Amino acid sequence: MAALLLLKQPCRPAARTWTTRTRNDTALQPVTSITYLRTGRSAAGAVKLEEGGTDDEWLAYLEPAKLEVFDQLEPWAEANVVPLLKPAEVAWQPSDLLPDPASLGADGFHAACCDIRARAACLPDAHLVLQRHRMGALTRGWSAEENRHGDVLNRYLFLSGRVDMPQVERTIHNLINSGMVLKAARSPYHGFIYVAFQERATSISHGNMARRAKEHGDLALARICGAIAADEKRHELAYTRIVGKLFEVDPDGAVRALAYMMRRRIVMPASLMNDGRDGDLFAHYGAVAQQAGIYTASDYRSILEHLIKQWGVEELAAAGLSDEGRRARDYVCALPQKIRMLEEKAHQRSAQKAQPIKSASFSWIFDRPVRITMA
Repeated sequence: MAALLLLKQPCRPAARTWTTRTRNDTALQPVTSITYLRTGRSAAGAVKLEEGGTDDEWLAYLEPAKLEVFDQLEPWAEANVVPLLKPAEVAWQPSDLLPDPASLGADGFHAACCDIRARAACLPDAHLVLQRHRMGALTRGWSAEENRHGDVLNRYLFLSGRVDMPQVERTIHNLINSGMVLKAARSPYHGFIYVAFQERATSISHGNMARRAKEHGDLALARICGAIAADEKRHELAYTRIVGKLFEVDPDGAVRALAYMMRRRIVMPASLMNDGRDGDLFAHYGAVAQQAGIYTASDYRSILEHLIKQWGVEELAAAGLSDEGRRARDYVCALPQKIRMLEEKAHQRSAQKAQPIKSASFSWIFDRPVRITMA
């Protein structure tokens, strides 16, 4: 579908403080398009099942009848998805959010960089650790927008003077080399469900980071994360609409695909991050994100609750579902409460018994330790 090939386009320029120059970069062609997903060659690679079932359950989604659904959605996508796209000519670029040496001159640029470093000095180390993650989006190669997100954060970290950039770059190199295990079946249904969930998660995490940065007085980072969060929110809307339409035209197939994904959990793209030093890097990273309130288990549950409501999963009529579809609907609708109960039990255990506190050293911040609680 031509309309879905264009999903990832830039947004409008964010407000800025420094004098900057305008860049009109040509948008990159997205890799995760409907055409790519239809070939069955998604970046997920082999699917590792966690709760029974067989790996070939999703193969039925590659049959002609399922793929034709997307051809039939072409007129709908033109009217409901294409309007969300933003042309490259009006997109914010990293240079819009950071000092521009050409327009500021040597003295002005030096002063602006000093201001960034002074404000960044107020950020806790945990927040700097979490900023490295978005550069992992470069490995996805989904769009020019994701590239801009990693690019602007890379430049910010460089100018802040608080991180070990060579070590950050080695981690990115290792992540690209390792690839990703998303546990997403290689079909359009499962792929769009994954990115709908993922885009909402990244919108939430960047929004939270923007608020934390503002609280600590780093307005540059707050502005950057706010711009990225707005992009991710628009991406979320596009993918949520697509999956919502699938629930309209093929409710049985859509709800079974959703259950398939939730049984295997939605895994973040950078789960294989490796800095060459910490063998438990992603676990430590996740603990920091949880403690800092940037992305938590409660966020995971709330995203699922939101999508269940958006897609009307609870309202799916049994008459329109197969036996497998009805079981999938019931499983998905019961899952948020199960997650909530696990959260409550975890909180009770924490209240009754002190959780072990340890210090994890992150190479990205010159091996400075960050105190974390490991469940």
